[in-house]
Amino acid sequence: MDSSNPFGDLEITDPQTMRALAHPVRIAILERLQRHGPATATQLSSEVGATPSVTSWHLRHLAGFGLVRDAEPDPDRRQRRWQAVARGFRYGPLAGDEDGTEAARMLARQLFLRHADVPQRWIAEVEPELTPEWREASGLANTWVVLSVEELTELEEAIERLLAPYVTRDPAERPANGRGVRLMRYTLPDGADDEQGGSAA
Repeated sequence: MDSSNPFGDLEITDPQTMRALAHPVRIAILERLQRHGPATATQLSSEVGATPSVTSWHLRHLAGFGLVRDAEPDPDRRQRRWQAVARGFRYGPLAGDEDGTEAARMLARQLFLRHADVPQRWIAEVEPELTPEWREASGLANTWVVLSVEELTELEEAIERLLAPYVTRDPAERPANGRGVRLMRYTLPDGADDEQGGSAA
């Protein structure tokens, strides 16, 4: 496996593909398929906020860019089932590609918007129902450090290497008492004029 992609994610560098994915319904469709496996347009529609026909159109659009594909049909073979081509994706422009840079920013905006309220929903709806053990293991880290670009890249790669065995292991190897855990990681460099120095908080 590529050491720079330890999760085995689909790598997206094509600007058109990034723009195709930069749509709330398409991101919702892809994330649902990646997390829960194959589904029909009808099964997806109620979860992604679109009618079955609109969902089907978005699925075909995603398929045209190689992001989803046909899955094994239902036993009755009456409805088309879809699956994600990979468990996750990562994106970014090729060096010097201005069109790709703008497309990546467009996709990033949609992803940030989609997940902006996740912590609020978790604290309101999920956290109150957790056992004390799970509540104690959860939480928020907000750490500020001064790094070079090279150090930040190295840190991100180290985090992914640490997570990779858990992300890629076979479902049969998951612990019997395990549950899904969302690890949200924002890497947000300060602006060039922000004050340098200081310690982690």
